[in-house]
This record gives sequence, structure tokens and C-alpha cells, in this order.
Amino acid sequence: MQINVVTIFLLVFVSTLFAAGASGSEPLPEILVIGDLREQDELSSTTSVTVVGADDLKSKQAEHLEEALGFLPNVNFAAGTNRARFFQIRGIGERSQFASPQNPSVGVLIDGIDFTGAADVAGLLDLDQLEVLRGPQGTRYGASGLAGLVYIKSNDPMPDPSADLALGYGSYGRRTGSLVLNYPLSDRTAVRLAADSRRTDGYYDNTFLNREDTNGTDEQSLILKVRHETPSGTLSWVTRAADFDNGYDAFSLDNLRTTLSDEPGHDQHKMVAHGATWQQPLGSLELEAQLSHVSSELLYGYDEDWAYPEIHPFSYSSTDEYARDRDRSSLTLSLSSLADVSRDRPSWTGGVHLANQSVALKRTYTFLPGPYTSRYDYQTRSLFGEISLPISASVQLVAGARLERRSQSFSDSESVQFRPEDSLWSGRLALQWDLAAETMAYLSISRGVKSGGFNTDGTLPASLRRFDPESLIEVESGLRAKLADDRLQLKAALFRADRIDQQIKSSRVTPREDGSTEFVDYLGNAAEGVNQGLEIEARFLVSERWQGRFALGLLDTEFDRFINEFGEDYSGREQAHAPRYTAQGSLNYSAERFNVQIGIEGKDDFYFSDRHNVRSSDYLVVNVSSTLHFDAFDLSIWGRNLTDETIYTRGFGSFGNDPRKDYATEPYFQFGEPRVWGMTLTAQLAGQ
Repeated sequence: MQINVVTIFLLVFVSTLFAAGASGSEPLPEILVIGDLREQDELSSTTSVTVVGADDLKSKQAEHLEEALGFLPNVNFAAGTNRARFFQIRGIGERSQFASPQNPSVGVLIDGIDFTGAADVAGLLDLDQLEVLRGPQGTRYGASGLAGLVYIKSNDPMPDPSADLALGYGSYGRRTGSLVLNYPLSDRTAVRLAADSRRTDGYYDNTFLNREDTNGTDEQSLILKVRHETPSGTLSWVTRAADFDNGYDAFSLDNLRTTLSDEPGHDQHKMVAHGATWQQPLGSLELEAQLSHVSSELLYGYDEDWAYPEIHPFSYSSTDEYARDRDRSSLTLSLSSLADVSRDRPSWTGGVHLANQSVALKRTYTFLPGPYTSRYDYQTRSLFGEISLPISASVQLVAGARLERRSQSFSDSESVQFRPEDSLWSGRLALQWDLAAETMAYLSISRGVKSGGFNTDGTLPASLRRFDPESLIEVESGLRAKLADDRLQLKAALFRADRIDQQIKSSRVTPREDGSTEFVDYLGNAAEGVNQGLEIEARFLVSERWQGRFALGLLDTEFDRFINEFGEDYSGREQAHAPRYTAQGSLNYSAERFNVQIGIEGKDDFYFSDRHNVRSSDYLVVNVSSTLHFDAFDLSIWGRNLTDETIYTRGFGSFGNDPRKDYATEPYFQFGEPRVWGMTLTAQLAGQ
């Protein structure tokens, strides 16, 4: 199905006319961006940013980050797991991880705690808002923010007591429940506790084992927050815990939602994280200290042959499993000038960031003589700062930079050792013009960077073991406007990023003596590239009861220079996981006893990999949710992907795995969510 991009523009234009002609409705609420270096109004940001709140997600009843990504223009994800763990912004980002350590391009922060590279536990329990900041976030986040940053924030404790319960039921064995308790311990201290449980059978049937749940989900999450106001400052504490015990059985020899695995895989993650934030005014300044620690146990494995021994002429059977223990601690100290509402004086922030991470891996693989183990540690020490200078009454100059020293250490059971160190810098320079009372334009140039690293998977030759840092230079211009008495909010950003020493994921397929093959992913500085495009977003009020939003991302990517491991020249080809458009729109109607929201999401097709030509399919899906409001509870009936579009989230195209076809090379796909429906009953047990 081809989505007409012009239609999206027309919808935005018609919405503008409706909003401009609306009368008698309250203005749209102000939205604050909290994931940036300093909190600010969304329409004042000189970064292309999308903020999505819990109300925006009603049409999807989204409970996990991957279910909300369709609301974010020029954002994509790769599966190969049960839950999405790998994200791409503007066509830049990782797609998988096996034995080798990974240097991410997209940072993920949840309640201020770093979950980058392990964000499969990114549930949306008790969501306040979800943000994505596109483009290099070097000043804010350093070498892990080359492409951008995803920030998830849950609700803070409130001064009034409340209790909310939600129960859900739906297709594919869906059973959910959540409880949120908020209680003030005193005038200055409040605590908030949220917990949920989600179970589904998944969207695959294993016909060999006669089971429907081998790709199912079994997830529990908990959030505890405490906020204490002192006479001169604020102390906040958060504990997050998760126990995800999901199956992984998602590839079929027949490219259907039926599998033949005799040993289905798993995708498990047990996590406990703690974070503390102290904010203290010091005259005209503010001191902030953030301390966090996260400990995770990840277990990921799969049936490598996707079948049972008897289907192979030589009774071939293989499994691969990766057990990782991951610990990360960080400390950030920053000092800032207090916000100047008049913006006629300089404002600034600066600080230091320290982070340590260690990962212990144990790989158990059929074709290894014994378990493979490795230990990977890295330390990051950073200095950062940003200043905003008034040039005139209507022009501001914003300048920021970050200096980072990253030390890595790696050793494994095969006596392989690496100890690289990188000195990295990133920064940003922006001009901001106030064109009118509610209209702003900006122009920025940014440098992003990602550290170098090494490959450890399989039997790679020495020449493919190491790779250097990657960097990019991005130029972005944007426009922000509030129109029609703030019943219409518009945002637009135009960007171009030139990538240097681009780290490309490649792979090798090496035959073994027994007829099986070794499949090894590896990274290398194999290319130069250009990523450019446009993002347009609109929020509008048609009337007191009707409101909506639209978002459109256009993306053009190509390799300036890329010759793959087979000697094939891919110069001029699109980069992987970079759909040429992403589009979303929703319309919400609210009455005293009834609410309905309908949403559409569209995405163009894209290459799955930079080493073969297999593409996904484009799609346009429709999501609907309707809610009846009663005195004591709300009842929501909802459906996602109502047209039952076929969605591919991962694809392979460089090997064959089917013995019935003599292992001929062919494409294989992992499927996304089909048509699903559900009911959710929400009750407010206490509070207003």
C-alpha cells in the first residue's frame, strides 16, 4: 500500500484552516521539554524535538516504547528480539548485538537513568511524557547521542492522595493489570508507587510443538518515587525494577506466523535501577547533582536453524544464547544560572559527568567447544557547558560543547584483549530569532561523535577486529509558531548530516566442514554518507471537543562511498533502516461521558541491511480507541492495526536456512503486530 505524502500535507493544511477558524476554545497547553540540557518550552527549543504525552497515546493504548514509536517522525526500530532494543533516528542507529560490545548512536534515558543498549524494558507505566530529541545530542549526552536521544519520564509524586487501578483483556491471550498509588507523607514529602503486569501469547504459532506462546510476553514493572522539599532545595528518589520473561521464536522457514523450532528462544531481562537528584539554589545559581546505578541480567537466545533435527539431511540442530550481567553507575554535577524570563541577560549551565559500565558475557553456542566468556568495561569522564547570549532584543546565540575521555577494556576466554582510549569532542552553535510574539526560527550547526571499538564475534581476521570513531556534522534550520490564539502549534525542521568514517554493520557467512555455516556480524569504518530530510508537526484545536495532531518525517539517505565485504559498490544507495517517510495523525473527540480517538500511522519501505537488498514493505495502519466514562470507572475498547497490514520489523537476505530448498539463499522476515483488540477497565479508587 502506498501512502500519499501529499495527502498528509493537505490534512495538516485543512487542520490549520479549522484551527484558525475555531472560536470559544481554550488554548493548547504549554509542553515542556525536560530531556534537554535545560528544561524549556517545546516551542522555544532549537532542537527538533517531539513530546508525546499519555493522552496522545490513547488511540493505541501503548504500554511499551516500541508501540509509541509511530508517533515520532523519522524514528525507526529493529527487532531480532521480542521487544525492541535497537532504535534509529534520521536513519542512524544500531540494529543488533551479539558477542561484541556495542557503541550506541541513540541514547535512552528513563527517569534520568541511562538504559542505552538495554531499553527493551522501556515500558510506559504511569507515563508523564515521552520525548525524542533528533540530531546530535553531544552537549547533553556525549558519544552515545550521535543520532539523538529518547527520554521517558514517569509521573512525579503529587501533594494529594490518589489510587488508580486498571485491568485489561484482549486478543492473543492479552491480560494486563496496573496499580498506581500516590500518598503525601507530609507537607513536604510525597511518595508514588506504580506497578503493572502484562502477558500475551505473542503473534506466532509453533506447529512443531503445538504451542501458541513461544514468542509470548510475560512482563512486570515497578516504579517507586519519593520527592522531598526542603526549605531551600528538592531531593528526588526513583527506583525502577522490571522482570521481563519473554519468549523469542519469530523466524519461520516459510515466512509465515508459524514456526517449526524444537528449542524456542527467549528474551529475558531482570533489572533494578536507582536514581537520586538533588537541586539546590545558590543565590542566582542552581546546583544539581544526579546519581544513578542500574544492574541488569539479560538472557537472549534462539533456535539457530529455526526447525527440528529430522528436517535436515544430517540431523542438524543448533542454538545460540547470550547471558549478560550489566552494571552501570553515573554521577553528574552541574551548575546553572537561574532562568531569566526576560532573556535580556546571558544564561548558562556547565558541569562534569562520570560513568562506569561493566558487562560480563557468557555465550553458549552449539558449535563452540565450551562456553565463551568475556568482560567489557568502560569509563567516561566528561566536561560540558552551554551558554545563551542575547545578541539583540530578538536574537539569541546558543553555544555548547562537551569534551569526553573514554577508556575501554576487553578480555575474553580466547585470550583476546583490547584497551582502546578515545578523546572525543562534540558541540553545537545555534542562532535563534524571535520573528514575532509567538513565532521563532533557528539555525544550528552541530558535531556529533561515536567512539571507536572492536569486534570479537566468531573467526574474524585481525584486519576486521578494530574500527575508529565515527563523527558527523549536521546543519539544521527550524521554525516554531503559535497561531490562531494558540489553538494551532506548528513545528518544522530541515536538516542535513554528513557522516565521516561511518561505522557500518557487515557480516560474513563462512561454511564449516560439516556443511553448516558460521554467520558473524561485525563493524567497520566502511563508508561516508549523507542523511538529510524534513520534519513537520502540528497540534490543533478545532473546537472545545475536537483536537488533533499530525507529524510527518521525510528522509533522504545515501552512501557517498561504500564498498561492502563482497567488493560490491553501494555508493549512492540508501542506508539501512531509513524509511523515506514516516507519518502519523490523530483526531480526538471528547464529551462529558464519551471519548473517541482515531489515529493513522504510515511508514515507507526500507533496506534491512547494508549488505543485501532485502526491503521491508510500506504500510498504513489505523488505530481506534473509545472510552465510556462512568461515575466510578472508565471502560475503553480499542484496536490497533485494524486493517491487518503486514508489517516487517527485521529481515535477512544473505543466507539460506531451509533444507527443503537445499539451503538456497532467500529473504526471511520477522513480523510486527497484526490486528489486535482489547478492553481496559480503569477505576479511581481514591482521590479526585
